[in-house]
Amino acid sequence: MKKKSGATPAQSASELISKRIADLGDWRGETLGRMRKLIKEADSGVVEEWKWMGTPVWSHDGIICTGESYKKVVKLTFANGASLKDPAHLFNSSLEGNTRRAIDIHEGEEVAQSAFKVLVRQAVALNSSGKSKPSKKTKPKP
Repeated sequence: MKKKSGATPAQSASELISKRIADLGDWRGETLGRMRKLIKEADSGVVEEWKWMGTPVWSHDGIICTGESYKKVVKLTFANGASLKDPAHLFNSSLEGNTRRAIDIHEGEEVAQSAFKVLVRQAVALNSSGKSKPSKKTKPKP
């Protein structure tokens, strides 16, 4: 019986991500491949995972980010992006939430490589510190 995600027991997450990049066959595959390379360059200890029926995930002591491809955008969602400093303003999506932040990349757009690597390293440091979950501050009762 084949799983809906297209995964077989013999395929690693890295193989599935490589297959996804190849199957896209257009600018989205090129973009996802380029961003994957930057993630690996930024953190040599990154672990590639395949979750939620077909989503590439990069982790190190917790999720760093996911990489999804849509018709008009490649979306990199940082699990704890709201806790990261983003002086280069790479985050341009999912800005309203308290936890996640995303980078939407449209056809022909480039992401500043060094600034992106800084975000990845910050995410790893946050995950490794054990503080990746936002603290729930109790509000004083009136």
